[in-house]
Amino acid sequence: MLNFLPGPVLGVISLLLFIFNTLFWCTILYIFVVLKLLIPHPGIRRLNSNLLILIANMWISGNSLILRITQKIRWDVQGIKNLASKKSYLVISNHRSWTDIFVLQHIFKYKIPFLKFFLKQELIWIPLLGAAWWALDFPFLKRYSRQFLEKHPELRGKDMETTRKHCEKFKNSPVSIMNFLEGTRFNLKKHQKQNSPYRHLLLPKAGGVALVLATMGEGLAYVLDTTIIYPENRSAMKFWDLLSGHIPRITVRVTKLAVPQNVAGKDYMGDKTFRECIQQWVNGIWQAKDQRIETLLAEYETETSST
Repeated sequence: MLNFLPGPVLGVISLLLFIFNTLFWCTILYIFVVLKLLIPHPGIRRLNSNLLILIANMWISGNSLILRITQKIRWDVQGIKNLASKKSYLVISNHRSWTDIFVLQHIFKYKIPFLKFFLKQELIWIPLLGAAWWALDFPFLKRYSRQFLEKHPELRGKDMETTRKHCEKFKNSPVSIMNFLEGTRFNLKKHQKQNSPYRHLLLPKAGGVALVLATMGEGLAYVLDTTIIYPENRSAMKFWDLLSGHIPRITVRVTKLAVPQNVAGKDYMGDKTFRECIQQWVNGIWQAKDQRIETLLAEYETETSST
């Protein structure tokens, strides 16, 4: 364990270890990226995709090992039993920090299929990782602002159509699709600007989830409602907090939710009844999540005050 080191030193060492782990596995992964580009045969591509996911899981295992040897984190995780790597899931979560991605990959690795996130189109240009995400079939979405769509109405719904195409591809094999419903990382400034009715959450966005359900609903085993809390890091968080050993405790609760019925083939943009139904379903999940966070934080306060 290296957690005895001063925070800045530990942060630099942790960062270098994560970089080395990423470079090592990306070097191997890029061999298969080239094969994916050069060999269009469907059978070869399926085998190649399986090998790419195996490499990605090894990268996640390396990251988990780095966390164990550099951090002294108290993990409090419930709800990840009786999951299956051969079934498909929609994973939804609140979003506090880039740390969330490492947390989700750590707790779900080998328990469910490899997590695939919806990413902004601009992220494809990140060195090493952008091409790796492309090779692993991460869906890249181009988001348009309201002002831009007012000037270019012909592009309205384009991002939804891209989401639909990716979900169609995911029907061929087990997959875990990850969606941060808030669409951005939580902080108090955003919370106040939105005038959010939730104490610990930003407003959820239902469009992406609705498209996944409409396209893949019949093939999903469950919706995994994941709540991530950092009880001792309630103010603004940065990834550096994880690297430098300043996240002593991580609490995660996973709730298996039934997939809503009669969603297959529905049109979120064109079907008002379906849109209102999904929004109501998402808001109900968010209300329960907000109360869950409040309860867990209260339990933490009780625990710390009695010790």
